[in-house]
Amino acid sequence: MAELLSPEAWGKVWTYRGTFLMGFGNTLETAIFGLLLALALGIVFGLMATSGKKPLMAVARVYVEFFQNTPIVLQMCFLYYVLAFSGAKVSIILTGIVSLGIYTGAYMAEVVRAGIQAVPKGQFEAAASQGFGYVETMYYIIFPQSLKIILPPMVNQAVNLFKNTSCLYIVGGADLISLTYSFVTGATTGGAYAPAYLVCGALFFVVCFPLSTLASTWENNLKRRDRRSAAIVKQLETEVA
Repeated sequence: MAELLSPEAWGKVWTYRGTFLMGFGNTLETAIFGLLLALALGIVFGLMATSGKKPLMAVARVYVEFFQNTPIVLQMCFLYYVLAFSGAKVSIILTGIVSLGIYTGAYMAEVVRAGIQAVPKGQFEAAASQGFGYVETMYYIIFPQSLKIILPPMVNQAVNLFKNTSCLYIVGGADLISLTYSFVTGATTGGAYAPAYLVCGALFFVVCFPLSTLASTWENNLKRRDRRSAAIVKQLETEVA
């Protein structure tokens, strides 16, 4: 507790604030590009899972089950060290982007699959009766309706991806957690454990909390809107009867 209130410890953190900002920037870079990769994979494999074609559905299922049921740390170490021992020079940031993107993409694929399957089958049948192909049906009819279901859990997955950037520490990354650890164990900066980790936690919080709040508020608003719509439909049915 004394260290937390120590002006000297806080002075060290302020003096080396560039270290924390660099780590925060690297974490943001990894998260943003990892999220873009995850979204691309999630949409592709989510569409494959709902395509109705068994080979594509099987491939999507294998991808989802494998990456959801193995630790992200293991996947990250495998990618980084296998490439390193094979002679390929891959940066730690790129390792984080690829591994986090592939891992989170498996969860995104399930979100997309669930969102598409939540749309009533009558919508698919109506599209087919009008001569729409699979791609046209998805683009013009199914995806617009499923977005309200898909987006809130996708935001939650984005929050999880941002927090999972801390796993880069295991391969000696340049992310926020790694640089914070280097700071508190450094020869000239060691000792300011409490302030350093408090600042690190605060930087994670300022990104994750607004996103989590957005997802929760969004989901609650959608539920209230659905309840209002159901009440209006029920009232109309009563009046007609």
